[in-house]
Amino acid sequence: MRLGFIGGQLGYKLLRRISRDGETGLCDGSAYHGKSKTETLFGPGIWDELAGKVVLDFGCGTGETAIEAAQRGARKVIGLDISEKRLRAARESAQRAGVAERCVFASSTGEKADVILSLDAFEHFDDPARILEVMRGLIKDDGRVLAVFGPTWYHPLGGHLFSVFPWSHLVFTEGALIRWRSDFKTDGATRFREVEGGLNQLTIRRFERLVAASPFRFEALELQPIRRLKPFANRLTREFTTSLVRCRLAPRRA
Repeated sequence: MRLGFIGGQLGYKLLRRISRDGETGLCDGSAYHGKSKTETLFGPGIWDELAGKVVLDFGCGTGETAIEAAQRGARKVIGLDISEKRLRAARESAQRAGVAERCVFASSTGEKADVILSLDAFEHFDDPARILEVMRGLIKDDGRVLAVFGPTWYHPLGGHLFSVFPWSHLVFTEGALIRWRSDFKTDGATRFREVEGGLNQLTIRRFERLVAASPFRFEALELQPIRRLKPFANRLTREFTTSLVRCRLAPRRA
């Protein structure tokens, strides 16, 4: 995917002038302060859907969603993550919350779940097609994947950290954006995919194609429009006007 048209020294200097430290106040999670992120994204009915079930939180981080699911009635919650540091923090949080006996945090599991939760993750996976294959191996035949993610690539803030202003990630070249980022990040990333957390430039159309080629099918797909752009949201403009992608995936029948 070819990106941007302002690059080189000019692009770098413009980005430095706009933001020297990468702090934009955008996509910082502040919208969920004082709220349940899980309930905000999936709606209050999510707890009834998880009650009494084995739930797998795919990419659990430090365990907030998994712990809340256990507190709200899930029979067992398995949190998966590749970071041992985050898994340790999740175990400690579950202990403090009094749900450690119903929460397991690990980098892998052989147990199959009734429900897999995936929050704000699909736009970050390096290989989302492979992730769908992995998820199929972790879920029961009558189970469901409940996923919500965004912003996707053509959203005004689809560049996440790189969105120093709306659609700036489409204006500046990847090289200029990475060079600007290297002034305040020291992980040596040279591509979007290599930054902490990853950024795979996922679009709605590409996600639909990935699911179509996967072991899952859409049972439901909802594109939540950006509030201010809702009057302009339609099939033609959806890549630019969608705030969140929310879906329910069911395993395909053999």
